[in-house]
Amino acid sequence: MEGDLMRTRGAILLATIITGLALGYTVTNIGFGDYAELNRMFTFQDLRMFLSFAGAVVIIVCAFALLRVRRTPGRIHAGVIPGAVLFGTGWAISGGCPAIPIIQVASGYLPALITILGVIVGIRLCRWANARYFHLDRGSCGL
Repeated sequence: MEGDLMRTRGAILLATIITGLALGYTVTNIGFGDYAELNRMFTFQDLRMFLSFAGAVVIIVCAFALLRVRRTPGRIHAGVIPGAVLFGTGWAISGGCPAIPIIQVASGYLPALITILGVIVGIRLCRWANARYFHLDRGSCGL
C-alpha cells in the first residue's frame, strides 16, 4: 500500500515539474517574462496580454455556461478591493505576477530576485497586519 502511495506521489511530483517547466518555457517564449515586453503590454502598446486575458475570460464564461455554474450569493470579502489594487500595482511595477520573477531569474535576469524578496516581505507584512489590525477571514488564500 505504501509503495502505491509513493508511486502516486512521485508521479504527481513528476507531472508537476514537467507542467511547471512547460509553463515557464511557454511564458518566456511569448514574452511574458521580459520586463520591456510586459511594459508594452501594460501600456497597451502590445495587445497580447489583453487579448490573452480576454480570451481566458471568454473561455471560462463559455465553460461556466456549459456546466451551468452559478455564483453563490454572498458578500465580497473586505480585503478583495485593496488586495486587488495592491496586487495590480505590484504587478505593474515589477513587470509580472509573482511567478514571472521566478522565470526571470531562471532566464538569468538576477534583478528579479529583488521582486521575489518584495513578494516574501509583502506576504509577511500582510500576515502581520491582518493578525494585528484587520482579522479578516483568510479563506482559500491561506495568508
